[in-house]
Amino acid sequence: MQLYGRSWTRREIEARVGRLEQIGGIRRFRLTDGLEEGVEQIQVSTGAGLTYYISPQRCLDISLAQFGGVPFSWQGPNGDVHPAYYDPRGLEWLRTAAGGLLMTCGLTQMGVPGVDAGQELGLHGRAHHLPARQVVAEGRWKGDEYEIRVAGIVEEASIFGDKLRLTREWRSWLGENRIILHDVVENIGFAPAPHMILYHFNLGFPMMTEETQLRYPSRRAVPRTPAVPAEGHDRYQPPTPGFSEHVYYHEDLITQNGKATAVVENPHFPLPGSAGTCSLALAITFDTAVLPLLVEWKMPGCGEYVLGVEPGNAYPDGRARERESGRLVILEPGQSVSYEIELALTQH
Repeated sequence: MQLYGRSWTRREIEARVGRLEQIGGIRRFRLTDGLEEGVEQIQVSTGAGLTYYISPQRCLDISLAQFGGVPFSWQGPNGDVHPAYYDPRGLEWLRTAAGGLLMTCGLTQMGVPGVDAGQELGLHGRAHHLPARQVVAEGRWKGDEYEIRVAGIVEEASIFGDKLRLTREWRSWLGENRIILHDVVENIGFAPAPHMILYHFNLGFPMMTEETQLRYPSRRAVPRTPAVPAEGHDRYQPPTPGFSEHVYYHEDLITQNGKATAVVENPHFPLPGSAGTCSLALAITFDTAVLPLLVEWKMPGCGEYVLGVEPGNAYPDGRARERESGRLVILEPGQSVSYEIELALTQH
């Protein structure tokens, strides 16, 4: 493996530490205060600067993410609220959504609240508040490479209703600033089921500043509403009082080998202490065959200073509208779909 500027074998590393967690790996703990009490976190550290925290009780989503101890993700005002406080009605999702590097929106509904086929549907669906089971968190040597893996199963099911199972796996490697997400969503019921998913990646200060560069893999960005200006989707700005969210739909995606990559780069990302700054870029790569749409959520408000980069299989306009448009994915009984997303940090 490559670590600390040189190559190491497994035995060379093991000779220098009493326990591998000295330099990287996995730690599990629980939060003990306020609305976060009882929420488990799985800390993953690659030893190369990247550290992130997975929440098993929240769809195995990623909460805080840091590079060199400095956050690059966004944390919402709610914190990592225990999912028992979740209310699925209307816009109540906003009271318990954690923010973090990833909030999974779905699995049968995402986007605005509404009514579809006689069913009342809340904002962004239930996935982000569904606890995982059969959770595995492990590190293992593969030759001279050390792989870190966190996996589990999340189910959105109802008696007489839809039954979808998400099998989720995160992988990282010691010495690398890279994360691979692999998801499989399967209809485990015996009737066709709607399937909507949006990977709501959230970036915040100090990754996001007026210097941050936004590079989207699209030939055009379409404002979601007429009130949103057509220009400015590729630029960020200082915190702006009274700012109302700008949402853009990126169309005609540019791909390489069937995959598209969005890049967010801060040329002066701060390093700890007196170490100065570096140019830090986060690349989000996804398969457009199954995630053909990309949404940008630009929200440089005061206290809500965040950029959302959101690949999905539908637009967040609610299930009824997506059904009318013909974009709604229907999974037949036993049918499954696989998703893979790579997150890669590059320092210059």
